[in-house]
Amino acid sequence: MAIILGSNRYGKAETRLVRVTRDGDTHHLKDLDVSTSLSGDMEAVHLTGDNSAVLPTDTQKNTVYAFARKHGVDQIEDFALLLARHFTTSQPAVHHARVEIEEYAWDRVPVTGHSFTRRGGEVRTCVVHHDRDGRVSVVSGLKDLVLLNTTGSEFRGYAVDEYTTLPPTTDRVLATAVHARWRHAGDTPSYGDSYVRVRDRLVAAFAGTHSRSLQQTLYAMGERALAECPEICEVRLVLPNRHHVAVDLSPFGLDNDNVVFNAADRPYGLIEGAVLRDDAPDPGFAWE
Repeated sequence: MAIILGSNRYGKAETRLVRVTRDGDTHHLKDLDVSTSLSGDMEAVHLTGDNSAVLPTDTQKNTVYAFARKHGVDQIEDFALLLARHFTTSQPAVHHARVEIEEYAWDRVPVTGHSFTRRGGEVRTCVVHHDRDGRVSVVSGLKDLVLLNTTGSEFRGYAVDEYTTLPPTTDRVLATAVHARWRHAGDTPSYGDSYVRVRDRLVAAFAGTHSRSLQQTLYAMGERALAECPEICEVRLVLPNRHHVAVDLSPFGLDNDNVVFNAADRPYGLIEGAVLRDDAPDPGFAWE
């Protein structure tokens, strides 16, 4: 029996980067969490401890900061591509680079040019891959986008066994915290514009779908984004079902016709799925 080294990669996780761009008295703020990961000819370091092929993770962190100063930061996908391309072209031992970025949004306080308030909740994301053969993939996304419909959702006609206690309903609160990722089919002229378009379609489909199940809503969201955003070819969604349970107020002599709810944080249903065009190109390493 032979024992061999399997797939591996290494990098610097969650480098916190804040870049301030000063345009006179008006300042612009970018707040990012950048993770880099490299793979390639790394057998020696694992098998013998030979570090000659290893670009230190501290160097990867420093590169993030240096590139932010030299090149600026606009769209996170473009910044990730810049970093990934640098690692695969500057280091002979690095065959593949993966760069993941989360962006935290800030809004400028109107009365000043330099004061900001952190926008709560939603986080913009991207994962970029680049290998030494020039193959590239870009996956954009978001997480923690909290959505809620107070009506227009039902759940009935499901399978029942001896352990089923959930009563069917034709009117319920539907709430979730969306984690969505979408794969770009090719070059996208503006990742910022694309992000706004896809996000708007996801929200519109959630709001406009009379939901008989969260799975149905998931498909409607992905379908709407793909139908109206031709630059993307696949959407993957993770939708936790944030249950809102009507409180029994009968002990107090009160009715409760879907007015007062307990917003339960756990356990929760977890719905996951992918929606894609039938002509979508092979994803390759996009989802890795």
